[in-house]
Amino acid sequence: MSTAAFPRPGAVLADLLPAATASRARVRDAALVVGGAALTGIAAQIAVPVPGSPVPVTGQTFAALLVGASLGTGRGLLSLALYALAGMAGMPWFAGGTSGVGVTFGYIAGMLLAATVVGALARRGGDRGVLRTAATMAAGTALIYAVGVPYLALSTGMSAGQAVAQGLVPFLIGDALKAALAMGALPAAWKLANRS
Repeated sequence: MSTAAFPRPGAVLADLLPAATASRARVRDAALVVGGAALTGIAAQIAVPVPGSPVPVTGQTFAALLVGASLGTGRGLLSLALYALAGMAGMPWFAGGTSGVGVTFGYIAGMLLAATVVGALARRGGDRGVLRTAATMAAGTALIYAVGVPYLALSTGMSAGQAVAQGLVPFLIGDALKAALAMGALPAAWKLANRS
């Protein structure tokens, strides 16, 4: 698919929101950062325990990847940093209404990295087609696990194999479903923006 069919090469969806002045752009960006953190916190409340694992299935990772893709590198990073810092400070919006630094905090740290990388890939068109979006979401998900699984092993004393078995394998099907949702949602949003 040609990039000429889409508005403003190098833009992410948030860049399409109008801001007439620099001060209005700062207000818009601040609202987007806070909104992205809130979306991630709300999505984290969709938490389903996984038998035998200290890590639940949540909507949090999906929200973090969408925030990165929609807001871009800087705003995505700031949004997930706000989410992480507020949760560490005691706001009960980590998975299942928890806060602080627990055994699953590595996944949250991985989301910071993932939102940043996914935002950079989105700026290069990684969210504008089905296959590109699939690759972008896969890269972001891999980064979340690359930080989360080793942290889980270190914080619980699990072996690497146990951490993979309890902190990665049970979530692969759910991650594929989340990627499929993103593969439909992000390119559709760009098509809608192109028609406007």
